[in-house]
Amino acid sequence: MLTDQLTEASMSDALPRAVPDFAGLVREHQAMVFSVALHFLQDRATAEEIAQDVFLELHQALPTLGSPEYVLHWLRRVAVHRSIDAIRRRRPTLALVAVREPAVAARDGDVLLESLLRDLVASLPEKARMAVILRYQEDLDPLEIAEILDLPVRTVKSRLHRSIELLREKLTRRVQTGKQHE
Repeated sequence: MLTDQLTEASMSDALPRAVPDFAGLVREHQAMVFSVALHFLQDRATAEEIAQDVFLELHQALPTLGSPEYVLHWLRRVAVHRSIDAIRRRRPTLALVAVREPAVAARDGDVLLESLLRDLVASLPEKARMAVILRYQEDLDPLEIAEILDLPVRTVKSRLHRSIELLREKLTRRVQTGKQHE
């Protein structure tokens, strides 16, 4: 997929040492980058474009980046900001996609509930949605989210708290509406 396109395009102009490192980084992190963009944007094609742009940017920045931990932090940060930029460019419409790409191994659970939660999270305002995605999909703590979003930790905690309350309210309304139609 993305790995083949990027490594073929970059082989001619990359440093010999950087190409294997780059290809390995793409293989290791492409699901996470794509998943962050897809869950935020709810548009598979745009998420693929963003993932490709993020890895092209990584290829250019790779010589200046340090440890593998920093590369992961850098990739998350760039994926988040590119996703936010993409949604700002395409306002006011937001396409909903039923297919999702998991960042972690799938767990057994209620498919209908997962679908409902995915729809509810997609209905959150964009700032709140990104915080929720980073917290509950990427399993980042509020401090890490604050660093990625360039926000104070208190702001992140507040957004997460308000988002959870809003999701509870929306879920309660949906359940009550469903019971009325039975």
